[in-house]
Amino acid sequence: MSREIRDPLAVGRVIGDVLDPFTRSVTLRVTYGSREVANGREFKPSQVVNQPRVQVGGSDLRTLYTLAMVDPDAPSPSEPNLREYLHCRLVTDIPGTTEAMFGQEVMSYQSPRPTMGIHRFVYVLFQQPGRQTIYTPGWRQNFNTRDFAELYNLGLPVAAVYFNCQRESGSGGRRMYPI
Repeated sequence: MSREIRDPLAVGRVIGDVLDPFTRSVTLRVTYGSREVANGREFKPSQVVNQPRVQVGGSDLRTLYTLAMVDPDAPSPSEPNLREYLHCRLVTDIPGTTEAMFGQEVMSYQSPRPTMGIHRFVYVLFQQPGRQTIYTPGWRQNFNTRDFAELYNLGLPVAAVYFNCQRESGSGGRRMYPI
């Protein structure tokens, strides 16, 4: 009897809360120091203070990507009325097969500092239709990944990964999902 393989993005409610279902077509590797982000993996705020290394796959340097990182659980998972918080970074024009540092940073990295409950921090990668100007959003709170993708004709994501994070001494909130 075979078991159905469940998409960890669906299990963690990233599909639904942040993204529509999509097919991964590009690799996205996010590492904080020596720890790689895997769907549902737990990180402490002290482990994500510094900007991570973000490697983007793809087939060639001419294909460009946009990377966003959002917190759909701000300010707390039980009352996410600031959903989605553009928490950390927004980078455009990242050439395929390179790292985010080769792109154009639109918003700078802001390290996660959840105060209540367990928060999901979601990295989303879109393939751009070509080189384009993406403007800095006026605020970080109530960012909407779907609306952003529609505004800039980005379509569905090509990759996504998320991690869980809570206050160092915190407990409670939404149940942690397995890796």
